[in-house]
Amino acid sequence: MAKAGPAGLCAAIELKKAGAPVILMDENGAPGGQLFKQIHKFFGSREHKAGIRGFDIGKELLAESIALGIDVRLDTEVVGIERGLKLWAVEKKARSYTEEAAAIVLATGATENALSFPGWTLPGVMTAGCAQTLINVHRVLPGKRVLMIGSGNVGVIVSYQLMQAGAEVVAVLEALPRLGGYGVHTAKVRRAGVPLRCSTTILRAEGKESVERAVIARLDERFQPIPGSEETLEVDTICLAVGLTPAIELSCIAGCSQIYVPELGGNMPIHDEFMRSSVDSVYVVGDLAGIEEASTAMEEGRLAGIHAAHAMGYLDEASMSAKAEETRRRLSALRQGAFGQKRFDAKRRILEKKAAV
Repeated sequence: MAKAGPAGLCAAIELKKAGAPVILMDENGAPGGQLFKQIHKFFGSREHKAGIRGFDIGKELLAESIALGIDVRLDTEVVGIERGLKLWAVEKKARSYTEEAAAIVLATGATENALSFPGWTLPGVMTAGCAQTLINVHRVLPGKRVLMIGSGNVGVIVSYQLMQAGAEVVAVLEALPRLGGYGVHTAKVRRAGVPLRCSTTILRAEGKESVERAVIARLDERFQPIPGSEETLEVDTICLAVGLTPAIELSCIAGCSQIYVPELGGNMPIHDEFMRSSVDSVYVVGDLAGIEEASTAMEEGRLAGIHAAHAMGYLDEASMSAKAEETRRRLSALRQGAFGQKRFDAKRRILEKKAAV
């Protein structure tokens, strides 16, 4: 297993519950991944942890993994995977060793996209995930007046959390002519009085030693700045929430075939309905298998864990089929609505491509 985020934890739990020996590796000093940065309540149904805050869900998963006796190895970086499922790891940057596995579940997550513009290297320009880590994990406010670039779920959620932490969000900018986040998230930011400005982007950041202001402009239908629409905002922080890209490095090293799906973040490993990659006994889950939500990542982890347990002989066919069908039902429920349908269609294309390989 690699890593111990929501998808990895859920896969490890399903494997261990079936009786399989599990090693869970993560390069970080604590397990839980993105869940411990998420102080907002999840929404949806009770089975999707509706009404429970992300960090509380993380605590539940950690408690369950400890109770099951999963071998969790932190500060351990997986640096290679050989044919035959030999895994190379480096522990605490001091000791390297190998592990032979009957199955590997890759849950390596995603990396935040950058956006370059004049002044983007000034102190005070950061990704939204960086700001979220500072306020929710380290209790450090990155700035007092913040400009958010990007209106997807990450942009609006972090904007609201920045306000909760005491910052003023001057505006949320979106280059597209429509907002990108779920209504339940954007509505909270709008009610708080934050301007949500579509067809607008940043032209440059200005300041002597750090960000002091941002120059923005409206965009035409070809996404070109409209002359004369420039405006200067006095801000000390600029957060970038311009998308995520699956962290495919380990899956590439393992030899997994890749597919390009723009709706799900770009290049990612091809996988089947059980999250199996093109390499036998290597599973891919969570944001690595396409950018979605934490709830979806957890269900994909469970699905991979259930099938891997069956493939290794720890779960019979009938039990595996029943558990997998129930998990797929929950996944389908998460992919409803306008945003969900796009992701469902994109996932279907991946399955069709896998079947053709």
